Amino acid sequence: MKLVLSLLLMIGLTATAQEKEKPKSIMDSWPALKEFHTVMSQTFHPSEEGNLEPIKKRSGELFAKALVLVKSEIPKKLDNEKMKDATTRLYIMTEDLDKMIKAKASDSDITSFLSKIHDVFHEIVGLCKEAE
Repeated sequence: MKLVLSLLLMIGLTATAQEKEKPKSIMDSWPALKEFHTVMSQTFHPSEEGNLEPIKKRSGELFAKALVLVKSEIPKKLDNEKMKDATTRLYIMTEDLDKMIKAKASDSDITSFLSKIHDVFHEIVGLCKEAE
């Protein structure tokens, strides 16, 4: 019985050590991008189902997260003109979306523009993956 417990303990410790050795993705090393992603996913995915309430309520928050992102330090492996351009476009577009929502734009215009913002976000994710 002690042998079995010892083996299980060793396996558990080995698995834990291997988990700690796993490198984080570059995107994980950029907290501002992770925070933007959280709000983006919580507002964009409901819009795919026709539910615009989350983005209508949180467009200012999405814009604020984009501002934090564009002002944040870009991880060295990602720091290039393509990334700077993409994050700047994301910031400008989220500001425009917030203004659209405050001006009571149509649901179809909001949905279409939010989808374009989502595309830019995926461009940034793609640049992160290229750098890994």
